[in-house]
Amino acid sequence: MEYEKKYDIILFHEKEKGKNFLSEVEGKNPLFICTIGNTQVAKIPGISAAGKFPEITDYTPPADVELLLLGSCKCIQGVPVTPEGIPTPALITMSALRLANIPAIVVNGGTRIKPHVPFIDVGGEPGEDIRTGKAVKNVEEVLERAKIAGENFSRIADYLVIGESIPGGTTTALSVMLAMGIDARGKVSSSMPDNPHDLKTRIAEESLRISGIKAGSLTNDPIKAVSLVGDPMMPAFAGLVLGAASRVPVLIAGGTQMGAILAIIKALNPGVLKNIAIGTTRWIISDAKSDLRGIVSQIADIPILAADLDFSSSRFEGLRTYERGFVKEGVGAGGAAIAAMMKSKGSISRETLLGEIERNYERLVQLR
Repeated sequence: MEYEKKYDIILFHEKEKGKNFLSEVEGKNPLFICTIGNTQVAKIPGISAAGKFPEITDYTPPADVELLLLGSCKCIQGVPVTPEGIPTPALITMSALRLANIPAIVVNGGTRIKPHVPFIDVGGEPGEDIRTGKAVKNVEEVLERAKIAGENFSRIADYLVIGESIPGGTTTALSVMLAMGIDARGKVSSSMPDNPHDLKTRIAEESLRISGIKAGSLTNDPIKAVSLVGDPMMPAFAGLVLGAASRVPVLIAGGTQMGAILAIIKALNPGVLKNIAIGTTRWIISDAKSDLRGIVSQIADIPILAADLDFSSSRFEGLRTYERGFVKEGVGAGGAAIAAMMKSKGSISRETLLGEIERNYERLVQLR
C-alpha cells in the first residue's frame, strides 16, 4: 500500500488525486459535521450491530453525537456498544477532533430520539422500512435546506469533513445504489465480521420490487430513489456536500455508504465531484467481505484515503476487537483521523491517536 509522506494515511484509490487533495488541506482548519438519522431497516433482525437489541438502535445516533460534543452520553448510560461490548467508532472521532481542536456540528436528518446537544434541523423525519416503498418523506426539501447549510459552512472553514450515524445504513445504501444502476451486491460493508450479504440483498431487491422499479431505472432520479428505498441521512448528507463542494474541498467520511452519497451527488451536480474525496479506515479497505473501490469506480474517479489505524497493541480488548472485523467505520472516524493528522502536519500519528482513544475509553468505561 502507498502512503502519503509522513502521514499514517493510505492512498488506496486514485492515488495522484488523493495526494493533491491532501496537499490542498494540509495545515488547514476543517469543520467536522455529523449527519444523523434513523430508519426502521435497522430493526430487521440481523441487519445492524449498532446496539445490543435492534429496538434500541434509535438511541445510537443521538448517543454518538452526544459523545462527540460532550465527551459522554446523555440519552443512554455509558456509550453505544455492539452486542459484544465493542465501543462506537464515535470514540475514535471524538478523540481525533479533540486532539486536533477541530470543531463539530450536528445535522439531524431525521431521528426518533433528539440528542441532548445543539443540532441543525433540516426538516427530515425518521425513515420507514424500505419494503413499504415509502422510505423517506420530503427528500427534496431536506436536500435543499442542507445545501443552504453546506454553503454557509463552507464560508467559515477551509474544508469540510462530513460523517454519519444511521444504523442499518448499508442496507439502504445498497437499495439506492441498485435503483441507480450501481452493482453493489455483495460489496457493502458490515459492522459485524460475518457480513449478512444475502439478507441485505434480499431486502434491497424486495424493496425495489415492491416500489415497482427495476435496477438502474432511477439512475438520473436520486430524489425518487431515496424517497422509495433510501434513508433520511442521505438527503441531508448529500445536500451538505452539494452546498459546500463548489467552494471548498469536502472529505466525505465513511465506508461503502458513501457510494450512495456519491451517486446522488453525481446525478444532481457532477461538477462538484472534483472537489471531493472519501476518507475511511484501514479496516474498511482491507475488508475481504466488502468492496468500496468496486463501488466507487462505477460512479466517479475520486480518491479514497484511509487512516491507517491499528488497535492490535491496545491495552483494551474492546479496542483490539476492531482488528477482528468488528465495527470498522462510522461517525466519520476515518475522515476525522485523517483531518487530525493533516491539520497537525503529522504530529498527530496513529500512535498518538491510539493513546488518546485509550484514555477516553478508560474514562468512559469507568462512567458505566
